Amino acid sequence: MPSVSDILDNLDYGPAAEDARVVESWLAENSAGFGHFINGAFTAPEDLFDVESPATGKVIAKVSQGDPEAVKTAIESARAAQTGWAALSGHERAKYLYAIARHVQQHARFLAVLETLDNGKPIRETRDIDVPLVARHFYHHAGWAELLEDEFPGQQPHGVCAQIIPWNFPLLMLAWKVAPALAAGNTVVLKAAEYTPMTALAFGKIAQEVGLPKGVLNILTGDGETGAELVGHSGIDKVAFTGSTEVGRVIRKQTAGRGIPLTLELGGKSPFIVFADADLDAAVEGVVDAIWFNQGQVCCAGSRILVAEAVAPRFTELLKARMQKLRVGNPLDKSIDMGAIVHPVQLDRIRDLVGKGVEEGATLTQGTAPEGCFFPPTIAEGVEPASTLATEEVFGPVVTLTTFRTPEDAVALANSTAYGLAASVWSENVNLALDIAAKVQAGVVWVNATNLFDAAAGFGGYRESGFGREGGREGMGAYLKSPLKQLGEPEPEAKAPEAAPGTQMSATTIDRTAKMYIGGKQARPDSGYVYPVHGSHGAKGLAGLGSRKDIRNAVEAAHKASGWGKATGHNRAQVLYYLAENLSARRTEFIERLHSFKMPAEQAEQEVDLTLRRCFWYAAQADKFDGAVHSTQSSYVTLAMHEPIGVVGVACPDRLPLLGFASLVLPAIAMGNSVVAIPSQSHPLSVTDLYQVLETSDVPAGVVNIVTGPRDELAKTLAAHDDVAAMWFFGTPQGCAMVEAESAGNLKQTWAEVAGLRDFTGPDGQGRAFLQKATQVKNIWVPYGE
Repeated sequence: MPSVSDILDNLDYGPAAEDARVVESWLAENSAGFGHFINGAFTAPEDLFDVESPATGKVIAKVSQGDPEAVKTAIESARAAQTGWAALSGHERAKYLYAIARHVQQHARFLAVLETLDNGKPIRETRDIDVPLVARHFYHHAGWAELLEDEFPGQQPHGVCAQIIPWNFPLLMLAWKVAPALAAGNTVVLKAAEYTPMTALAFGKIAQEVGLPKGVLNILTGDGETGAELVGHSGIDKVAFTGSTEVGRVIRKQTAGRGIPLTLELGGKSPFIVFADADLDAAVEGVVDAIWFNQGQVCCAGSRILVAEAVAPRFTELLKARMQKLRVGNPLDKSIDMGAIVHPVQLDRIRDLVGKGVEEGATLTQGTAPEGCFFPPTIAEGVEPASTLATEEVFGPVVTLTTFRTPEDAVALANSTAYGLAASVWSENVNLALDIAAKVQAGVVWVNATNLFDAAAGFGGYRESGFGREGGREGMGAYLKSPLKQLGEPEPEAKAPEAAPGTQMSATTIDRTAKMYIGGKQARPDSGYVYPVHGSHGAKGLAGLGSRKDIRNAVEAAHKASGWGKATGHNRAQVLYYLAENLSARRTEFIERLHSFKMPAEQAEQEVDLTLRRCFWYAAQADKFDGAVHSTQSSYVTLAMHEPIGVVGVACPDRLPLLGFASLVLPAIAMGNSVVAIPSQSHPLSVTDLYQVLETSDVPAGVVNIVTGPRDELAKTLAAHDDVAAMWFFGTPQGCAMVEAESAGNLKQTWAEVAGLRDFTGPDGQGRAFLQKATQVKNIWVPYGE
């Protein structure tokens, strides 16, 4: 045994084992196995599978494999409980959430030890980070329940929510999803992760302990088949999933066309950017928190270090020296830095990806790790930006190190990924740090920090990191809906365009064929075909028959208009006001055009006047739809910034050809997006007339692009296009399903709605909901006050 003087001389850590006897005793009492938690009680265990502790490989419990009958019973239980739960006042629901938060705190040590046994992460992390955040989320959302009627007036819960959580933060991910769902008045069927179900089951015990009404919370255990059965069930009203991007794509396709709101929090390949003026010692500690926290099994892990060339040698020296001090081993030891990888399957995946990286030329520097399900902390150098280790989510304690010369290089490298979940920026120059934060394409950016979380700040990504937010106001809003007063029956499917000649045209003085509008210029269709647009006395004109190439050209033009998103809201407003002025000057002409399509004169006049009102309303909103400053940790200010999504595809309804187009395109461009729009298939000429107004209203080239032709065919191309960031579709139910399924390629945000149900002439035709669809929230954590 070392003496005190020896310890003071070498400063080695001694063992500091956590006492796990209470948890082990509880597991032993349930050695016969755990059933599902359904309708306020645990079912009899059946079809059991083993749950192993990754640090030891020992079986710690047996849990039930969820089958279709268990899924059906859980959903029926949630459905039966939902009406009564939603009927409670927000105050009554808040009392249950407050009670859950308190009981989580009362059982904090039990939950922390159980999480460590089950997941393999160090007890320091479960005790000091995970469990306190779980309690924080329930307290925070108890507050939302209390304030719901004031803060979200008129909104309603979705109903029964299907939630699927991952194995890396089992209890915390449960809290992220369950707390807002219950606060809003929804009921929940949650599928726990196959490898780590134990804290979810213990949470079921807490739900019983606080007297949560039966059926409000239901917890299933099982593998991916259980999750697929849950997501595919017709009895659910919303899906929230955290996990891999690959499974996220499957869920996007599985829910396509079902009218189910979807929140996806998926993978990441987050950059960790170190500038030459950064505090290098602090940045090195930031790397420890960014990639070696939870063994790198974190979706927002800073797995790509980008360091300024001028300080790269010194930074690398410090980082390697720090890495060698990391202690890897028994996660129940309080002085351990890294615990076990969650499962041998995940360990094999890490080893395989690292092996590929070495084959591609990577040079590794590694720490040490014991035998078993452990992997050493690893730094990979000589990694090309397009190589495996730089592009694939390893989900392990492996970080790449790449140098850059200029801030522009840093941004280019940071954004050279399909993901967009998080980023970390290190600089003593606040102007530089915030400039980079604005340019990095990520949903969360930490300045001189990393992996900070709070219930008051939304968390979620851009691009293939998913869509939707968890936490904060936007996360709460994801579990609520605004009831839509249905106008009537769905629109019938538009008649297919007739490209062959022979249609009788109305008598006119000069025949005029409407062209498309791409990149600020009138363009003939690449197909070389046109189709007649019918009116009250024969065809009123010809419109171009758009094709895939026209969509491609329009998307390219829209990307070139990226400067529109960088313009101030005030400047965008002035353009929209000017657009309204020029449209007003041609009011009579547009009324006559609509009247020529068999539209009654009074209705045509109303449609043009409402279009003008839309122009003024969204011009007014352009500089007023602000972000927020969230109250999170005391030493930080968390800025929730509304950013444009990018290029938005818009497929318009067939009816109300001018107003439907304006109601969708105007909010998109008011928020700084550029648009590729498919106007009314049957009556596009009022919109092709509108591009003459766009040309004279200082709308920059490429901000609005118009491609006429078959709506569903063109929308399919837009939905599948990897350079389109969002797709709005108003058409047939079959078209809605198609658009949502095709969007799975790059996991673009979608707004698919059956045309004809929304009354675009009334309050449902405009509002903040349109602006929310047109923006994505970036949360930037900035040091403040310390």
